[in-house]
Amino acid sequence: MQQLMFQDDRQFWFETLRNLGLAVYGGSDVGEVVATASQVTSGDYDGWHDAWLSTANRLEVEARASHPVSARDGLLRASTYYRAAEFFLHGNPDDPRIDHAYQRGVACFRDAIAHIPGITPVEIPYEDTVLHGYFYRAAGEGPKPTLMMHNGFDGAAEELHFFGAVGGQERGYHVLTFDGPGQPAAIHRNGLTFRPDWENVVGPVLDFLTQHPGVDPARIALLGVSLGGYLAPRAAAYERRLAAVIALDGVFDAVSALTAHLPLPHDEVVRRAAAEDDGELDRIIADACAQSPTLNWACDHGRYVTGTSTDRAFLAEYARYNFDDGSAEKITCPVLVCEAAADLFYSATEEPDPRKLYQHITAPKKLLTFTEEEGGDAHCHPGALRLAVARIFDWLDDTI
Repeated sequence: MQQLMFQDDRQFWFETLRNLGLAVYGGSDVGEVVATASQVTSGDYDGWHDAWLSTANRLEVEARASHPVSARDGLLRASTYYRAAEFFLHGNPDDPRIDHAYQRGVACFRDAIAHIPGITPVEIPYEDTVLHGYFYRAAGEGPKPTLMMHNGFDGAAEELHFFGAVGGQERGYHVLTFDGPGQPAAIHRNGLTFRPDWENVVGPVLDFLTQHPGVDPARIALLGVSLGGYLAPRAAAYERRLAAVIALDGVFDAVSALTAHLPLPHDEVVRRAAAEDDGELDRIIADACAQSPTLNWACDHGRYVTGTSTDRAFLAEYARYNFDDGSAEKITCPVLVCEAAADLFYSATEEPDPRKLYQHITAPKKLLTFTEEEGGDAHCHPGALRLAVARIFDWLDDTI
């Protein structure tokens, strides 16, 4: 979308738009977002943290002194602003501001949903620990279709409340949201970093979900947001219990979004990133990070969520998240691949990743494009959330 703020910093603008978009489901208020972002200078991570933390703190204090409905609304918005506060701090994982803002945000969200019928925090057995999430129970009796949702490279299960969970619940779907390895609850609580073989995450979640009364095991779909547009289809390639999968938006080769910012061919970067030592590539990456706010943030956050110590090691690890192994062709359930016409991350590539993924899928499939005219041309469509949720669930209605 047109950059209405931070004209010289696409990453700061995208995160501002992301927070603006949540307003349509009560996750923010337009004036609060604009007033907060107006206090920040492009590229100033500390200033970004301070502005959003201040807004979150003020709103939380007021909400906790309010009547129940007002408290619910205020705490939901505060949870968003706390999440925004720590977003750009992950270049230093030991920064105490990260855990403080994260914990306050989750506390606000959980206290808010205590005022909303049908939403319950859950713990899902996973290996020798648990994954954290939320179960949204649809009204009425009898078996219901169910949507599993997870976020991507940097989003949280709490954000999914506004990104489709409430929309699904009101349409008669049970919804289970969760954070898998590499995602906020798993990183903060257990130090679990990302893994590309996401079927080994979705399998235990399905084991847990199918034990819930009222869940129809023949009508369970999976939706992944952002990097989840790789993770969810990857899981569907090997997990036959899924009735459908949605890639919001589709990702074929995750690291291509980052190699596009480097002055070297994609394949050369991937090959050299895996080397034991490559000082020249290290310098090239550092120079590119200095020029690109998106690459700079992605490398900071990428080291944090993959457990790598250098930008080059992160790129080497991230290069494993692709469908070059033929997994996309193994998917048998229906697939909805979404794409944004002006995606910040994947539209710069020669062949946009959503279309490349779509071309490799041999199962029943649909490509859904969101455009500038609709206000939905940004990555994962935060400017048109109501429209995106409507189209996705209409497709699910017709599919499962």
